[in-house]
Amino acid sequence: MSKKQIISVLKEKGYRVTKQRELMADVIADNDGASCKDICCIVRSKDRSIGTATVYRMIKTLEDLGIIQRIDMIKLQ
Repeated sequence: MSKKQIISVLKEKGYRVTKQRELMADVIADNDGASCKDICCIVRSKDRSIGTATVYRMIKTLEDLGIIQRIDMIKLQ
C-alpha cells in the first residue's frame, strides 16, 4: 500500500495526519516486509524526536485498520 493510500485510510477513519504519521507511512510504504524494529530504526534515523513507542503504536493502529499485516516469524530448528 502506498503512502497516499495509508494517509487516505487514516483520514477516512478519523485519525489526525501529523508530520510524524506521514513520515512513518512513507517508511512503511517504502519498506514492505520490514520488521517492526527495522521500521523503528529507519523512522528514528530520519527524525530523532519520534519515540519508539510512537512508532509501535502507529504500526499497531495500521494493523488494527487492516492496512498492514503482522507476520510472526518462528525459527525452526
